[in-house]
Amino acid sequence: MTASRRAADAIPAASGRPSSFAPDEWAARLQLAACYRIVALLGWTELIYNHITLRLPSAAGEPAHFLINPFGLHYDEVCASNLVRIDLAGRIVDDPGAPSRWPVNPAGFTVHAAIHAAVPGAHCVMHVHTTAGMAVACSQGGLSMSNFYAAQLHGKLAYHDFEGITVHADEGPRLVANIGDRPAVILRNHGLLAWGATVPRTLGVLWLLNRACEIQVASQSMGPVLAIPEAVQVACTRDALQFDPRFGAGQDVFDALTRRIDRIDPGWRD
Repeated sequence: MTASRRAADAIPAASGRPSSFAPDEWAARLQLAACYRIVALLGWTELIYNHITLRLPSAAGEPAHFLINPFGLHYDEVCASNLVRIDLAGRIVDDPGAPSRWPVNPAGFTVHAAIHAAVPGAHCVMHVHTTAGMAVACSQGGLSMSNFYAAQLHGKLAYHDFEGITVHADEGPRLVANIGDRPAVILRNHGLLAWGATVPRTLGVLWLLNRACEIQVASQSMGPVLAIPEAVQVACTRDALQFDPRFGAGQDVFDALTRRIDRIDPGWRD
């Protein structure tokens, strides 16, 4: 079974799908809503701020539309039906049958829009301000290739220098140039970002990056750390399950976490 098929089958469509949403959009809404609840479960939230965005399926020639969180809600209040559909400019694209009751934070979509528009395969973009991630983003040396998790990111990590609050579209080309084809990004003095072809894969990359930062903050507090030879980093990255399609490139982890949020509160499916 392919990773894309696994992703589609992982979250059963709710029997009460609103008629205003096409089946493929509803499936995307369910998966993204699950992701918001998972991020809340992991403790990666920043009050009502930060964003996870997902490109909606579209036919050739149709304008690209995206899903984003309603501005004003905590991640554990996000559900499939209240996600907001926007265009590449961050403008709400209301369905006449289901107009959004919530606004969006257009400034928060500036970085996401640049990546969605210019990075091939960036169908999902996640950005967080975890304490460990921001600590490493503020450190002069950046991510230290000295722990098990960092070693799985050889050749997959990019850096972008801080230019202030990300509300100016002209930063986009510089960000995209710095990212290249690397799915894990440290925004200097700011936080962490990941992008990918699927929600589970993107979450897997972000978890790996954040976990590497957590271990770095803990280990460096005890003194000098042991660097991992580059050849070992290459081997670790090659063997990492987060990037292995045989394991759904993060899909298995996403499925397990989805079962956890279901046990806590299945209301994200509404």
